[in-house]
Amino acid sequence: MERRKFLQQAAAAAALAGWKAAAGQSTDRGTELTGAAALTPLPIVNTSNGIGRRKLGRADVEVSIIGIGGYHIGLQEVTEQEALRVVRTALDRGINFLDNCWDYNDGASEERMGKALADGYRQKAFLMTKLDGRTGPAAKQQLEQSLTRLKTDHIDLVQIHEVIRMGDPEQAFQPGNIVEVLQQARKEGKVRYIGFTGHKSPNIHLHMIETADKHGFTFDTVQMPVNALDEHYESFCQNVIPQAQKRGMAIIGMKPLANGAILKTGTITAPQALHYAMSVPVTVTITGCQSIANLEQALGVARNFQPMTREQKLAVLEKTAPVSTQGKFEAYKSSQIYDGTTNNPQWLG
Repeated sequence: MERRKFLQQAAAAAALAGWKAAAGQSTDRGTELTGAAALTPLPIVNTSNGIGRRKLGRADVEVSIIGIGGYHIGLQEVTEQEALRVVRTALDRGINFLDNCWDYNDGASEERMGKALADGYRQKAFLMTKLDGRTGPAAKQQLEQSLTRLKTDHIDLVQIHEVIRMGDPEQAFQPGNIVEVLQQARKEGKVRYIGFTGHKSPNIHLHMIETADKHGFTFDTVQMPVNALDEHYESFCQNVIPQAQKRGMAIIGMKPLANGAILKTGTITAPQALHYAMSVPVTVTITGCQSIANLEQALGVARNFQPMTREQKLAVLEKTAPVSTQGKFEAYKSSQIYDGTTNNPQWLG
């Protein structure tokens, strides 16, 4: 057996042994849950049609514990009629958090969501989108395009998309660049809250938070992968969530199924994966729904939601530990497949 494969298998075995011990399945001294898994989920402050709502960090606003991802509704295989139906049904059934991004499906995702928000539906939604542009001109242009596509005069939350390079924080905070643009847009009433996203490394997220600290600025939100695979490799849950919580930032969990890869591992089911992702202290969990059937599954998990117990979390982590080495099923961390701004550097401006 080659050395690298041996080390990977040894690491997986060690992780599995640790979770077995914590679950009481070994006579060895057990370990405890750490990082976000050990923290108490955020309290539900209200409900709508059985879907809980939480405060958005420091902000005086409530958002549903589950949100609809914007990427999937813009896919070519999803008809516009079905996309609009998904968004409107979600809003009618108690979900109010809508995710999107300027670059999703060449703008089709925002355009479809804008159509869905007509006829009074905009008033039901907490609307979020993301911008790739880092320079002032690029950020301004993309913001105006997003406002037009979404058919709204303001966006509740705009996040800096794909903070995936260690130099991204310094660039974002340069005078005249995107952070300054978004602060000005907030003064003008076009943006209510400001955040950032990324999927590559917790160290880059921490650098963004620390860079903001140095500039006397605190983001309202931070978005990151939150799932049962993340706990074992380059973990955002272990490293970023506790630091964000200390600053009162709302944590937006994405990729609860690791872009569907968790299902390929054969370890846990989609409802179990979503349930786990919602059982750590995130404000909202984004899930992609490209059909009403997908939406019904998400609603089923979210309605009258009860967080997993310590024992349930340990059982999930035990099952996922052996398949989590080197980010094999988290390609957004370990490859450039999902790095839109790396593959399209012109988006950055």
